[in-house]
Amino acid sequence: MLKEWQTHDHLSVMGAVTPPGKIYSLVRQESLTGLHSVAFLRHLLCVAGDRLLVIWDRSPIHRRAAVQEFLAAEGSGHVHIEPLPPYAPDLNPVEWKWRHLKEIELCNLACLDLEELHMEFHLALERVRRKPYLVPSFFAGARLSV
Repeated sequence: MLKEWQTHDHLSVMGAVTPPGKIYSLVRQESLTGLHSVAFLRHLLCVAGDRLLVIWDRSPIHRRAAVQEFLAAEGSGHVHIEPLPPYAPDLNPVEWKWRHLKEIELCNLACLDLEELHMEFHLALERVRRKPYLVPSFFAGARLSV
């Protein structure tokens, strides 16, 4: 009998990709909340431009009151939200980015702890950032023309 120690520690990740090939992410060692969504949108407005089209899944953290307040106030005229249909992750380019990270960049990775996983995730994300030619394939996989 093998005994395995398990933990509830985890990385939570939110991400964005742009048609020109930019990749953005928010990584926390805790569960993400609506406040994280607002912080990420503010960050995107600063670094990606003052007019955003955001294609979002129907995660509860995207529907929180803090997010709705931000979109009505600061985000009004700057952020347009396009919700995905329910249960349609294949239509989201960011899901294709996660798939690439899991199946290519991080495949066969076994980390000793959460800190090592966090570091390896950032290293893998940086490898993807150095391959901007991959991003159009994320959009193509989601059946979106760039």
